[in-house]
Amino acid sequence: MKMTNEEYKRYAERRAPRSQTGGNMLRAFLYGGAICCVGQAFLNLYSALGLDAETAGTACSITLVFLGAALTAAGVYDDIAKRAGAGTLVPITGFANSVAAPALEFKTEGFITGTAAKMFVIAGPVVVYGASAGVVYGLLLLLLHIV
Repeated sequence: MKMTNEEYKRYAERRAPRSQTGGNMLRAFLYGGAICCVGQAFLNLYSALGLDAETAGTACSITLVFLGAALTAAGVYDDIAKRAGAGTLVPITGFANSVAAPALEFKTEGFITGTAAKMFVIAGPVVVYGASAGVVYGLLLLLLHIV
């Protein structure tokens, strides 16, 4: 079958899968927003229970990390992430998932060489680069006398 370049281009465009970027972004926005709404509900609950704003924020973060790790251990978080994409990756629950998932995966290798050693396989670089960026940023501010 002989085709010209134009014919091949039209053929390829018809056969190419359609981009799902819009749908992916919408799902990420909705799921990420839902996680943030749950976080806001916990923040409001802790504030209503009499905690000051800083303590309520800390308690909310701890609760979301616990829920993310618990849902990962139950196998639910991965099912949600398959549909939500980046919507579950960006909130703090995504960090809890990235720590808990490798720990659970390697638990058969023992507590030290499995769970403890593999716990930060995914989250470790994020922590290292985040802390390093904070130090560099702080030094720049100090050197430029902005602080």
